[in-house]
Amino acid sequence: MVAGAGPVGLVTALLLARHGVPSTVLEAAGRRNPSGSRAICFQRDVLDVLDRTGCAERMLARGVTWTTGRTYHRGDELFSVTFPGTGPGAVPPWINISQAEVEGYLRDLAAAEPLIDVRYGHAVRGVRQDERGVEADAGATVRGSHLVGADGCHSAVRKLLGIGFPGRTFTDRFLICDVRAELPFPSERRFHFDPEWNPGRQVLVHQCPDGTWRIDWQVAPGIDLDAERASGALDARIRKIIGDLPYELVWATVYRFHERCAEAFGTGRAFLAGDAAHLFAPFGARGLNSGIQDAENLAWKLAFVRRGLAPASLLASYDAERRAAALENLRVTTRTMEFLVPQTPEQRAHRLESLERARTHPDPRTIIDSGKLAEPFWYLDSPLTTPSGPLGGFPREPGAARPPVPGVLCPDGPCTVAGERTRLRRLFGTGFVVLTAQRRPLRLPAGVPHTVHALDDIDTDGVLREALRAGPDTVHVVRPDGHLAAVLPSAAPGPVADALHRACGR
Repeated sequence: MVAGAGPVGLVTALLLARHGVPSTVLEAAGRRNPSGSRAICFQRDVLDVLDRTGCAERMLARGVTWTTGRTYHRGDELFSVTFPGTGPGAVPPWINISQAEVEGYLRDLAAAEPLIDVRYGHAVRGVRQDERGVEADAGATVRGSHLVGADGCHSAVRKLLGIGFPGRTFTDRFLICDVRAELPFPSERRFHFDPEWNPGRQVLVHQCPDGTWRIDWQVAPGIDLDAERASGALDARIRKIIGDLPYELVWATVYRFHERCAEAFGTGRAFLAGDAAHLFAPFGARGLNSGIQDAENLAWKLAFVRRGLAPASLLASYDAERRAAALENLRVTTRTMEFLVPQTPEQRAHRLESLERARTHPDPRTIIDSGKLAEPFWYLDSPLTTPSGPLGGFPREPGAARPPVPGVLCPDGPCTVAGERTRLRRLFGTGFVVLTAQRRPLRLPAGVPHTVHALDDIDTDGVLREALRAGPDTVHVVRPDGHLAAVLPSAAPGPVADALHRACGR
């Protein structure tokens, strides 16, 4: 059972269906009709997850691609960050598309999937567990082998399980508007500190499909949106950015940011994912992107346990991996918010000094925090990861190049399989993938779904060898979610089998 028919819940159900596991999705609302853009930035590696659900092509066709983020102070550009383009993986680093639109794609896919039963108007009001499964009171009693609480920040499942949700709420308010207009701005992330049209505060501008622009203002705590509309103050805010051009206000809302992480991501046969498990300030796009990664991490493990391919103890690694990821995101976004919205005199002085120093600093990115953008977590310390020595000097800071070591997401690249051109990450999803440097027979455990591909056969462009830093005898063991479970110096069957067993929680 999955509680919540939002993006995280639907991705969980669709990925389970890809493994052949049926699910019932219990949605409290009579119907979901989300308004406004809400989450808009989807990161390259998350698009690969959504590709496995079947909706990435529609997203890529509609979304606005961007590769550059610029940061300004009082109208002067302090620095820009440019992400690599599509490159060998053929997926852009970022696209902007509204969460509401993506949720619609996912609903269509779920409705067409016979293994998914979505039930609207079924709020979960009680949960009981035993050694065989979970029962949920949702108007009627619904029973399943496990329960995934993807029911948002006010999660009923989290409360029913008695799991604490410590953290903080920032009192500062932020105004978001979706504005449709033909603007001369490039499709970039543009972050403004202390612009003349919002003195002392911040503004963030993103382009979305259909000529819509997402504008985020930091505003005074006592703002009244209805009063702003009626007085013309909201129009004046927008005009200061777009000038005299005609526009349509599509959506507007005011909200506060939260920084919270559940004390546990599961208990027994019940688990939490997405906003039910963690809340982050959105600067850095770590909320929905992280929630989708929760869904994939949990789905393959639930499927392996359901199908008898792994012991139930494998599910404990979900908390170990994804809670560690959430705490890292919490650390990063808390630092960002303390810079954007300083809470103490010391923080305010540090922010002001840093912004002034940035004008002459050789690398302003090191002292200015306008939101460190999301990237997948490295499961270096996971119980499922076969260690292979230290990182060898590779930095672990967000944005740093990810070396192909156990725990990181496997790099992508073009390849040829059975005569068809594809890319490596499209081979992942339902079982393990074992990449050998050369053609050779491997005797591997029969009880672990896997395919073996030799780089000699599939790496027709030579890109994968370089990306993997493959030696003449190396073996890369890739988990169903695309993370490297092991990087081994040779194809000796014992260590490869051991790595597969370990990655299954055995």
